[in-house]
Amino acid sequence: MHSYWTYILASKPRGTLYIGVTNGLIFRVEQHRTGKGSAFTRKYRVHMLVWYEEFADVRQAIQREKTLKHYVREWKINLIERTNPHWIDLYPTLPRCRSRPRARPPRNAGSSDQVRG
Repeated sequence: MHSYWTYILASKPRGTLYIGVTNGLIFRVEQHRTGKGSAFTRKYRVHMLVWYEEFADVRQAIQREKTLKHYVREWKINLIERTNPHWIDLYPTLPRCRSRPRARPPRNAGSSDQVRG
């Protein structure tokens, strides 16, 4: 069974907000945090995950995203503050997926500690 997430990123508490939908929350937030997510999040430095909701049906996740985008700003802030009143970055609290492939070190990884003059 696949999971889909609707999520909100913020630049800071009560700062610029970005709403998105994805089927890989950890990967997508990592993209935003490294500047590869979208031009908007890169330009406005929107990288704190402050709210997310999981769905089993992609259509429900997309509909939730569209609905949230039509909310007035104060409603979005209230939604976030109901579950995250201190605007804590939730990204570090996400469970790491065991099935997610890990980056492998280069073959000559041991040679990287040589001192260069």
